[in-house]
Amino acid sequence: MENQLRRRGIRDARVLQAFLDVPRHLFVPQDRLGEAYDDHPLDICLGQTISQPYMVALMTEALSLRGGERVLEVGTGSGYQAAILAKLCPAVYTVERLAELSRRAEVLLGRLGFANVRFLVGDGTLGWPEEAPFDRIIVTAGGPGVPASLEAELADGGRLVMPVGDRYGQDLVAVERRGERFERESHGGCVFVRLIGQEGWQG
Repeated sequence: MENQLRRRGIRDARVLQAFLDVPRHLFVPQDRLGEAYDDHPLDICLGQTISQPYMVALMTEALSLRGGERVLEVGTGSGYQAAILAKLCPAVYTVERLAELSRRAEVLLGRLGFANVRFLVGDGTLGWPEEAPFDRIIVTAGGPGVPASLEAELADGGRLVMPVGDRYGQDLVAVERRGERFERESHGGCVFVRLIGQEGWQG
């Protein structure tokens, strides 16, 4: 908490508390338990990763959550980011293209008592139109640009956080919707797995 988050600029008290409340070691493979709280991403399975704690905190703080938002997460992965979000807002919708990952995350979050997370297997670049609009959208994979479908599903005044760039490095951007105008700010460089889908990378 002190070395990886607070000393690196994470200030939101609610975000910091969520990290204390969610046991990260439950979301990593058994053979990587000793590294669960280390400051780097870890492979989970199927070519996917659980992001380093600092990056999860940075993206969560960049959402500027106030406590009443409906949040869409693209890329369920291990379910760790969804659990952090579920501590901070009343409704989380998470989309994952890999059915096995989605199923595992749903079972784990259910076991941990999270009742405010809904799961969907599908193309996350298309979002979850049946549940739109969303106050916040977080994309946990890097794409060549912000998918138009996700912009369309963002509520007016809403905020989207996503890594944008090429396959080897991205810029973490936060996008705010003002009517039909989208304002963008940068939160620094990062490297994520590829966002695969109709409006992302094609495999």
